[in-house]
Amino acid sequence: MQVKTIPLFILAASLTAGTALANEDLAKKNGCMACHGMNKKTVGPAYQDIAAKYKSDAGAAARLAQHVRAGSKGVWGSISMPPQTGISDGDLATVVAWMLKQ
Repeated sequence: MQVKTIPLFILAASLTAGTALANEDLAKKNGCMACHGMNKKTVGPAYQDIAAKYKSDAGAAARLAQHVRAGSKGVWGSISMPPQTGISDGDLATVVAWMLKQ
């Protein structure tokens, strides 16, 4: 019996892709994708634009989680983000961390 080995980089890439899809599904489940797109502005900014803006900000995850939880106004223009109180703390942390990696 011959055992096939999977190169580590292929395994890592497939696991990363699976995690990214799971996190995108989590964003969809919590209604985030209703106003935010991956790489295109809809009602709110695209995730890639948010990630680029906060790329070198060490406190971005906590600040963004607060913006999501409490809502925000004037950060990305005149459209306000309403408070998102229905998302669990765990889902919120996961989605924000995933978003900042876009």
